Amino acid sequence: MVPVMLENIDIEKLKVVARDAGAAIMEVYGTEFSVDVKEDKSPLTEADQKSNDVIVSALEQLYPEIPIISEETKTLEYSERKDWEYFWLVDPLDGTKEFIKRNGEFTVNIALIHNGTPVLGVVYQPVGDRMFWSVVEEGAWSSTDGGEAVAMTGGAHYSEKSSITVVASRSHLTQDVQDFVSDLESQGKTVEFLSAGSSLKICLVAEGAADVYPRLGPTMEWDTGAAHAIALGAGRQVNAHETGGPLVYNKENLLNPFFIVE
Repeated sequence: MVPVMLENIDIEKLKVVARDAGAAIMEVYGTEFSVDVKEDKSPLTEADQKSNDVIVSALEQLYPEIPIISEETKTLEYSERKDWEYFWLVDPLDGTKEFIKRNGEFTVNIALIHNGTPVLGVVYQPVGDRMFWSVVEEGAWSSTDGGEAVAMTGGAHYSEKSSITVVASRSHLTQDVQDFVSDLESQGKTVEFLSAGSSLKICLVAEGAADVYPRLGPTMEWDTGAAHAIALGAGRQVNAHETGGPLVYNKENLLNPFFIVE
């Protein structure tokens, strides 16, 4: 098998794959689609499956030597994948609930993981044609409507600011997030809220539209991998809430711990 070299991965081709997957999603978005329920009680639509088919087929053709973990594809047993050096981590439609609500806040997520750490990521929002991408060692960028790439460079850590924009839902704050906000306010800081769906929440911090995103609820590895790479490329961090260490990938259990994007 040919060894994987990061410099041989073409991010522009991956952006095309993400855009093609987004087109497949949008074909369903405009129809009266049905909604199924998976074993974990999460919703599933024809768009999830169509997008997954586009992405998996393209990745297998472009990079047959790199294995794939996708939300919509049965995951191999840990014993078979634990020694993977590189693998693709895919969420073909992140934010299925947002898709069903037709609010546009859903994304296509494609990440490349190297020894448990994201090294490359593409997040594409079909509605509005927004693309975020990163090769972590080179930086992170975004574009709208296929326009000029804008570099994302993060900014000051939220702890250094007196006015802080927190990515959260004002109407559905969990107690843990409320405690996080109350702690900031007890330090004399002014807190404003910014709401978004799917992996866009991480991208908002990466591009500096928000200062911090406390995710104090369950997510899976495929929910975060691509946007995590973009955050890293922009100089941000995605750290486990309890330990302060970075999220790691290809764990035996693919459930993420609670985390903070900062």
